[in-house]
Amino acid sequence: MSRIGKLPVNVPAGVTVSVAGNVVKAKGKAGESSAVLNSDVVVKVDGNIITITPANDSQQARMMWGTSRALVAKAVKGAAEGYTRNLELNGVGYKVAVQGNNLVLNVGFSHEIKYPIPAGIKITSAKPTEISITGADAQQVGQVAAEIRAFKRPEPYKGKGIMYTGEKIRRKEGKKK
Repeated sequence: MSRIGKLPVNVPAGVTVSVAGNVVKAKGKAGESSAVLNSDVVVKVDGNIITITPANDSQQARMMWGTSRALVAKAVKGAAEGYTRNLELNGVGYKVAVQGNNLVLNVGFSHEIKYPIPAGIKITSAKPTEISITGADAQQVGQVAAEIRAFKRPEPYKGKGIMYTGEKIRRKEGKKK
């Protein structure tokens, strides 16, 4: 029996959940999020509690039980609160700005990088060296953060680059004479 799968998902106030076939959609103040589930699980919504059960006793159904419950819980949390990922820039002259629907990065290249902000994602920059990415879909927020970080990964000798807030860069010693 799945320990995660048998736990019910509580729906907070202000979030509406709808089930259509094997797609669960949650809509709340932070946005709209959905989870596409396997046909081996059955989803039931009773008021503000969502329960997920395996459709049959096969091994595949039992494997997808806990996974489906986790996907539904992430969709509900994303619709209620949203997800945030923070990045910071380290380096002389490195800066970032939000211009309309683009994120403009100056990270040591001869040109600036313009990154189009995808739909459903909100990017803000409180300081010229900080980026805050928010959205209702955890996977999309993480993907956007990884794509922005990939423009200039932090290097181990001086620590320059784009890194997640709180990330520790393992430093290396330079050449010796």
